[in-house]
This record gives sequence, structure tokens and C-alpha cells, in this order.
Amino acid sequence: MSVLLFNVNHYFSGMNDFGWLSILPPVLAIILALKTRMVYISLVAGIWLGWLIISDWNLLQGTIATLEGFVTVFKNPSNTRTIMFSAMVGALLIFIQYSGGVNGFIRLIDRVLQKLEKRGKGHSRVVVGLMAQLTGIMLFIETSISALTVGTLYRPIFDRLKIPREKLAYIADSSSAPAAVLIPFNAWGAFIMGLLMAQGLERPFSVLLSAMVFNYYPMITILIVSMVIITRKDIGPMAGAERRTRETGKLLNDGARPMVSDEITSCKMKEGITPRAFNMIIPLATMVVMMIVSLAYTGWKEVEAYEGFMDHLARALGHGSGSSAVLYAVTTSILVSGILYRAQGLMKVRKIVELILKGISELMPLALLMMLAFSISHVCNTLGTGTYVASITEGWLSPSLLPAIVFILSAFIAFSTGTSWGTFAIMLSIAVPMARMHGYETFLVVAATMGGGVFGDHCSPISDTTIISSMASASDHIDHVRTQLPYALLAGLLTALIYLVLGYIMV
Repeated sequence: MSVLLFNVNHYFSGMNDFGWLSILPPVLAIILALKTRMVYISLVAGIWLGWLIISDWNLLQGTIATLEGFVTVFKNPSNTRTIMFSAMVGALLIFIQYSGGVNGFIRLIDRVLQKLEKRGKGHSRVVVGLMAQLTGIMLFIETSISALTVGTLYRPIFDRLKIPREKLAYIADSSSAPAAVLIPFNAWGAFIMGLLMAQGLERPFSVLLSAMVFNYYPMITILIVSMVIITRKDIGPMAGAERRTRETGKLLNDGARPMVSDEITSCKMKEGITPRAFNMIIPLATMVVMMIVSLAYTGWKEVEAYEGFMDHLARALGHGSGSSAVLYAVTTSILVSGILYRAQGLMKVRKIVELILKGISELMPLALLMMLAFSISHVCNTLGTGTYVASITEGWLSPSLLPAIVFILSAFIAFSTGTSWGTFAIMLSIAVPMARMHGYETFLVVAATMGGGVFGDHCSPISDTTIISSMASASDHIDHVRTQLPYALLAGLLTALIYLVLGYIMV
């Protein structure tokens, strides 16, 4: 109890100024993850070091505080709902595989591919790659659903065409968050608008729409992904992965550790049934539709009554709970799937329950990783990691450099903490007042903050979206980070240069 009281008092008393020590936990987690490829141990080590610092280097108190920190994750309803979603989506994935839905969808794609084979195999790779990217963009409602759907759905097709798993993880990761941050009609938009309202902006939605035009990192990222797919030209470690698969047929590096076993992502359908694409399309469509419905439902009472149903609906979507929406959506989709498959005689109730439990157990590693990601984010917040990193540049920041510096600083904070949302919360409270002070257009620094957060998230091995992309694609997590990094750095460099030019033009 004394440990908990110490942590709570230390956190809320405003004395949690740990200075340069605050960056040690995320740095340790990142270095260990890159060095050992053991993400779980790396995160736990970073979390333990953080609580050790908070506990004044008392080993006993730091260790106990680490365990209590894991428990604290579940005290946040949003965290708990997200972790539950991460586990329950395994049931949905195994459902659509067992029912033959994935195989049916693959057959539809194969018909297209067979026509393209006459023109060369390159066309098949291009079409499948673009389809995977388009699927990720269309599922902009929620990044987790986007990455999980793209990785799980297209993995068998990518394997058949001898496309490395790293490429699939890259496409899934680089089409989910960029689309979500560009299209504000989701939980991302609601969160950012809430932060803008906290800064006293009277028209946050208008500012958010204006920021979309200047949010260059996600635009450039999506463009680079398209160019990589169409030209089939790769750089850095991704080129090596493509060469490995082309010469040896190996989809993974020797010694690679996929996030989950191939069993959960392979097409193990029930014997003796006819594969039907609608057995996959209906559950996934249900999940997407219910995501929108749930956002509207959870946000309906959060906004005042406006003239016209559509106006109220649009505002309700912006205030809905993203974590509640994904949980309600995947639960409804599982129920619809069970009814659909039972009506076709594909499985009985006992088998439905068995598959649900099997699917959840297969994705428990993902749920554990989500818990660790939330836990290290909590430690970084308690230590004031993001605030410290932001404060060390605040004094020398030049007005002309503001957009570029805000972008780079947001990227560094997101990279260090593994969370773009936490970065938004930290940086918008700093960037918006600074923009006002220097007479800047607010939407420009808002765009720089949003893009920087996603950029850092793409580069960080402790990011939850990066972890999910690796898991869904059955790829080695560190290999995914390594192969994606050059593309992310290229997009980040181009974005920083654009903001640097705009800084001098619009000052």
C-alpha cells in the first residue's frame, strides 16, 4: 500500500520531474528489442526500470510497483476494452477460416489472378498488393481492425505469390494509421478534436479538416507504398527480404520469430464444405458497420441536439468511444458469424464455443503485448518522458522552424513512448499555444503534430500498431521494423523538408 501511495502522490503532486532519467525506460526497451528480438522481455525490462526510477531505486518497491502497474492497466476501461478486442478478434479470424470464407475469397481473387498470369506474374503481385493497400485504407474506422484484416486476409495470397511476410506487414502498417489520421470520422478524429477543444478552440472540427490538407506524412507514406507495389522497386532490408524469398522461397529470415503461429493465420477450413466468400465478407462487413453504429451510439448523448438527424449523427461519430466501438463491433460480428454458420449446418453450438475459446487462446500473446504497451506508456506518462523531451527544445525554438521542429519532436516522442495518441496529448498542449504566440495558423502545427506522431509510431518497435501489423502478418516483429524503417524515414525526411519550407513562407 505504501508503494501505491508513493506512486500516486508522486504522480499527482506535480513533482514527477525526473529529467533525463525519464527517457531511459523507453530507450532501454527499444535497444533490447532491436538487440535481442525478444519484445516481451524488452518491454518488461523498460517498465521495471521506469518504476525503479519512480521508487527512488528501491528494488523491492520498484518490483512491486511494476506488478501493480500491470494491474493498473485494467483499471482504465478503455485499455481493458482494447485488450479484450485484441483477444476476441482471434475468435472471428478462426471462424472465417473454418467456415471456408477465406478460401472462398481467395478463389475470387484467383480468378482475377489467372487472367493476369497471361500478362506476367508481376501483374498479379501488383494487383494483390494494391488490393491489400486499398483494403487497409477503406477500414480507416479503426487501425487495429485495418491491420488485422489486411494481414490475416492476404497472408495466404502473398505466400502463394512468394511475397515476403515483411512486405505484407509493411503494407498493413502503412495503410492503417495514415488512413485513420487523414480521415477524421473515427476515434482518432474524436480524440484530437477533444484535445483541440481543451486548448480553447471554438471550431475544432474545422481546424482538423484544414489540418488534413497539410498532413503530409500520411499522404507521402500512402504514395510511397503505392509506388513500391507498382514499380516493385525496394530499398534497404526490404530489398534483401524480396531477394531472399525470390532465391530461396523462404518467406521469413532464418531464426525469425513470428508474432503468432501460422495456425491462426492459415486457411484451416472444415473438410467437405464448399468455400464461400460471403462467409468472410458478411462477418467483416458486420464488424465495420457495427463500428460506425457503435461510435454513433456511444457519442449520441455526448453532443447537444442539432437541427437535422445527419448533423447530429456526424457530431456523435466524432464523440464516440473508439475502444467501446471496436469491442461491440467484434462481439456482434462473432454472434452474426455463429448464427450464419449454424444456419448453414457448418458447425453446432458446441463447436462454435470450442472455436471461440481456441481463437482467443491463439491471440493471448497479442493481448499480453497490448497490456505491456499500455503499461510502458503509463510509466512514460508518470515519468513525464514526453513533457521533458518537449521542454528541452521549447526555449530555443525559432518561429520559422516551428512546423518542422514540432513534426520532428512529435516523431521522437512517439518513437520513445510507442504511442501516437499520447504524443498528440503532449504536443498539442505545447504546439497550439506556441502557434498563437507567434501568429501561426493553428492547423499547420496540428497537422505537423499528427503526422509526426504517426511517423514516430511507424519507426518504434514498442508501438502497438506496429506490433499488431507484425502479428497479423505472421512476421518477425523486428524484421518488420527494420524493413519498414527506410520507407518511413524517407517519408519523414520529405515531410520535414516541406514543413521547413512552409515555415519560412507562412511565417
